[in-house]
Amino acid sequence: MQSVVSDESPGRRPAGSPSEGPVEGAAALASRGTRERVSRTVLTRGPVTAAQLSAELGITPAAVRRHLDALAADGLVRQAPLAAGSRGPGRPARGWVATEAAHAAEPGAYDDLAAAALAALERELGRGALERFAQARADELEARHREQVEAAGTAPAARAGALAQGLTGDGYAARAAVVGARHTHQPGVQLCQGHCPVQSVAARYPELCEAETAAFSRLLGVPVRRLATLAAGHHACTTHVTTARPDEQTSTQTSQPSSTAHQTTRTAPTTQGRSA
Repeated sequence: MQSVVSDESPGRRPAGSPSEGPVEGAAALASRGTRERVSRTVLTRGPVTAAQLSAELGITPAAVRRHLDALAADGLVRQAPLAAGSRGPGRPARGWVATEAAHAAEPGAYDDLAAAALAALERELGRGALERFAQARADELEARHREQVEAAGTAPAARAGALAQGLTGDGYAARAAVVGARHTHQPGVQLCQGHCPVQSVAARYPELCEAETAAFSRLLGVPVRRLATLAAGHHACTTHVTTARPDEQTSTQTSQPSSTAHQTTRTAPTTQGRSA
């Protein structure tokens, strides 16, 4: 019979001992590993009770409940009714199941499915259909964040900050960082996206990034320039946003036709290339 043990790291020394730091660090790593095991078991076995988790994982009921409370606080597990046949006399009526957020965090084949769908779209209807899809997706992004960006006022930096907040809500982990000195001719901010939910698909179809960049320019009302993308292998998607007022633009910019006022610059083609 499997013994039940605590998830606390063995050999912990009293506070103040010379080995406190390494042991505490090992205990923290062990705790995170146990929490992942609890989360995975709930995902695959739920609804499951704390007692069932304790027996299956070989850790104390108190430790299981502590990890469940932490996972619930993170929005990764919740309680749900147990199936009628799984209950016995005196047993709880509810068990633990994974939330939608937990399922969304799990790796899957959705990227491959999306790429296959776009490949079929291009194959059947041509590249124009693919570009129209990318444009429609960018239009939806623009419409979704228009009100929040407009509420930030007319200053491009403030609008970029509002857009970053909206993109973070979409799962892009975005932020706006000020760049350049005040005395430079083209001060600005960089809109940084630390995560891209469609990164692997965008690596095959850069039209998605190009349409998104153009949508940023329309939302912010100023020229923008995409400097780097996750799809191309960089650590973040970075877009430069000029904060200079129209009357502060360089003479070369003001001499251009008005139709290019919100011009965007494409990034270099990705090295991955389009899949067949």
